[in-house]
Amino acid sequence: MASKNKPETVDVVVLGMGPGGESVAGELAAAGLSVVGVEARLVGGECPYYGCIPSKMMIRAGNVMAEALRIPDLAGTVEVAPDFTQVARRIRTEGTDNWDDTVAAERFTAKGGVLVRGTGRLTGPREVTVSTHDGGHRTFRARLAIVLNPGTNPAVPEVPGLAGTPFWTNREAVQAADAPASMVVWGGGPIAVELAQAFTRFGTKVTMVLRGSRLLTREEPETSELLASVLRNEGVKILTNKALTSVTHAQGRFQLSFSDGISPSSLRAEQLLVATGRAQALAEVGLSAAEISWDLKKGAPALDQYLQLANGLYLIGDAAGAGAFTHMSMYQGNIVAGHILARHLEQADRGTADNHAVPRVTFTDPEIGVVGLTESQARDAGLSVRVGLTKVGESTRGWIHGAGNDGFIKVIEDADAGVLVGATSVGPMGGEVLSMLALAVHARIPVSTLESMIYAYPTFHRAIPEALKNLH
Repeated sequence: MASKNKPETVDVVVLGMGPGGESVAGELAAAGLSVVGVEARLVGGECPYYGCIPSKMMIRAGNVMAEALRIPDLAGTVEVAPDFTQVARRIRTEGTDNWDDTVAAERFTAKGGVLVRGTGRLTGPREVTVSTHDGGHRTFRARLAIVLNPGTNPAVPEVPGLAGTPFWTNREAVQAADAPASMVVWGGGPIAVELAQAFTRFGTKVTMVLRGSRLLTREEPETSELLASVLRNEGVKILTNKALTSVTHAQGRFQLSFSDGISPSSLRAEQLLVATGRAQALAEVGLSAAEISWDLKKGAPALDQYLQLANGLYLIGDAAGAGAFTHMSMYQGNIVAGHILARHLEQADRGTADNHAVPRVTFTDPEIGVVGLTESQARDAGLSVRVGLTKVGESTRGWIHGAGNDGFIKVIEDADAGVLVGATSVGPMGGEVLSMLALAVHARIPVSTLESMIYAYPTFHRAIPEALKNLH
C-alpha cells in the first residue's frame, strides 16, 4: 500500500460515488482514463439505499392500500389488511440487496476503475488523501481532474436529550421491519410528508410537528394547503409553529416537549422520525488545501459554467447548490464528464450548466411536480407575472378518475417574454404530467404555441390548456 509520501498518479479522482460521481467515474474509466473512485459508504449513494428507491417502494405499497380503500366509491366492496412486512421484505431483497453495494461496485470496476473504500480529503489542488477502511492511508495525485461529489447527510438539530435515543432519520425509516403503532414526524419537507403518508397507510398513528406555518415551504401555498387537507383526511395530525425543546426515551416510547412561544405541550409516541432537511458534507472535503475559500453560511461555493471550483477541480451533486436531487447530480456529472473528455480526449463537450428549469417531484398522493420558479419567486425576480390555475378534478379525466383526483395545474408566465418560467402539477401522476411543463420551461416554448397545440383526450394533460386559458 502506498503511503502519503509516495502519491499514486492517476488521471482522475472522483471523491464520492453517489449517482453523479458513479456516473462520471464509470464513463471516464470506460473511455480509457485511469480513474479512482473514493467512497466511504455505499457505491450509488443515498438514493438507491436510503432515499429514492426504497422510499418509493414504500410509497407504492401505501398507494395500493389507498386505492383499495377507494373501491367502494367506484367498483364494489373490499377488505384490506395492511402488512408492512411485505414492504420491508421487498425493500431489503429487491431494492437494496440488503444494503450491499457489490453490484454497483463491480459495475464500476468492470469498466476499469479502481474503487477505494474510505474517507477522502483534498491535500492539495490536485491531490486526495484517503483514510482507508482497513486503517491505512493512500494519496492520489490527479493529472487531469478531481471531481468532488460529497453529497449530504440527514440534518439532526441539537435538542436536549435527542442524542443517544433510537430516533429515525430517512435511513432508519426505510430499514424498518414493521410499521410503528405511533410516530411523531418532526419536519414538513418532502421526506417528512412522503414517509408520514406511507406509514399512515400501514396503520401508524402519525403526528407531524412543523417548525413553520405550513408543509412544503418551497412550494406554492396552494400545494401546502391541499396536501395538508389530504393528510388530515387520512388521519395525520399536523401541528404548526412548534419548537422541539427536549426529548426523552424510556420503556420503548419517546416523550417530546414543545413550545409555540405561548405555552408548552408534549407528545408521546413509539417512534420519532427526524426529517428536518439535509446537511451538506462539503466542509469535510478540505477545500482550503486546494486554495479554495468558502463560507459555509453563504451556501454553495462559486462554480463556473462547467461546474469547476478551479481549473480541473469540479463540484457536482447536492453540495453544488442547484438542487439535492439524483437527477441534478446525474445532469451535472454528464456535463463534467463531457468537459473532461473534450479537454483531454478531443471529444465534443456537452454544453454548460443551466438551472432555470430544474424539475422536482414529491411522491405523495397526490403527486407534486414542480419546475422552475414559483409565483412568489417570479415576482421577487421582478418579472411581469401572469398566473393560471385549474383544478384537476374539473378536467374530464379528473372527473372520470373520481376518488383520489385531488390536484391542480398552476402555470407562471413571464408576460413580457411570453413564456412559462414555472409550473406546478399536483394530482394523480402529477410528476409524469410535469414532463411536458418541464420541457416548456426548459425550451422556453412560447405560450401561444402551448395554447395552439393538440392535447390527447381524455388525459390529465388536458388540464394544462385550461390553466393557460386562465392566465391573468
